[in-house]
Amino acid sequence: MKTFRSNCPINCSLELIGDKWTLLIMRDILLHNKRTFKEFASSDEGIATNILSNRLARLEEHSIITKGKLPDNKKVNIYAPTSLGLDLIPVVLELALWCGLNKTHFNPDIPDENIAGAKSYQQDRAAIIEQVRRQFSD
Repeated sequence: MKTFRSNCPINCSLELIGDKWTLLIMRDILLHNKRTFKEFASSDEGIATNILSNRLARLEEHSIITKGKLPDNKKVNIYAPTSLGLDLIPVVLELALWCGLNKTHFNPDIPDENIAGAKSYQQDRAAIIEQVRRQFSD
């Protein structure tokens, strides 16, 4: 069991997933269908492999993701969200929506197609969350 700096739920959340890389890994799992170390390492943000290994292990340690093996290649690990990980869908989408809708204040170079999913989420949050969850129930 992890010891936290305080009993504030925001602090707890940030200590678990609030670093520079963890939510990007969850974004890749939940929204970009990435499952392997190699796929995560190829993301545009350029995470170092030692950091990626650390964050994947921490997410697994806190039961946010699970690690398994590819059926046809037992050497390759695949990662999938647990129910706790799936609960991050609205968090990831809300962050994308917040920054996307305010991109002129943060990063005007964000292409509209990068925030299209978040904008559709704005229209019908429950349907989009259910759609993402269904990907992992098969």
